[in-house]
Amino acid sequence: MKKIAIIIVLALFVVSCKSKAIAVAASNAPTTEAAGYMTSKKIIENHYNNKNQFSTLYIKSSARYADNKQTQNVTAEIRIKKDEQILVSIRFLGITMAKALITPKSVNYYEKINGSYFEGDFSSLSQWLGTDLDYNKIQNMLLGQAIDDLTKGKYLESLLEQTYRLDDVSNSNTKKSFFLDADNFLVQKQEITQTAEERMIKVAYADSKVYNEATLPTSVLINTFQKKGNTEINLDYNTVTFNEELSFPYSVPNGYKRIIIK
Repeated sequence: MKKIAIIIVLALFVVSCKSKAIAVAASNAPTTEAAGYMTSKKIIENHYNNKNQFSTLYIKSSARYADNKQTQNVTAEIRIKKDEQILVSIRFLGITMAKALITPKSVNYYEKINGSYFEGDFSSLSQWLGTDLDYNKIQNMLLGQAIDDLTKGKYLESLLEQTYRLDDVSNSNTKKSFFLDADNFLVQKQEITQTAEERMIKVAYADSKVYNEATLPTSVLINTFQKKGNTEINLDYNTVTFNEELSFPYSVPNGYKRIIIK
């Protein structure tokens, strides 16, 4: 239970870019465009033209976690106040087993089985995990958007079977690839590989559903591959509502032991 609570929120952290890539403008060098073919700059522009206008988002999801040793099925309730905070509650048989509250400046979570909790900012957690973290990466992953800000990168584009592929060429050790549907420019899949560390994450999205406020995937499949083992998380979005007045209750139960990162 502890693993699924943390990984749903922090899966990106373990395998995302270890060193900050230099932010440069998307490639706008002259490129010959055939019918149905676009430059990376135009692909990125169309991706961000997709509607994404909401203030709050509530998602009730069934979640399945599997690794080399165990499989767990729980319910994940996700509350998002756009660009401000995310609250993830993990429940089993109606009982809250873990919670995580993420803001642009802080990361907090607790889990019931071991009675432990963490309170800190992204810098301390980044140092602990050896990777560069931020709030937007988590929010983007849950919304089915590109994990990175694609306008701040340099990409090599290609087109295969109605899917545009963008390969980041700004970092030699960390390889990032984004696969977008050629019709609606929504993300179908995104992959991040750190060759030296021998770790990789794949995030794939099932059929998207169009709402008045935004277009969201119906499910999110997260696979992580590391030397110590592989994990898989499948989130099926069962209930989705926008722009309701949401509360974000979070408090650590009495007697829990704080995780200290040195």
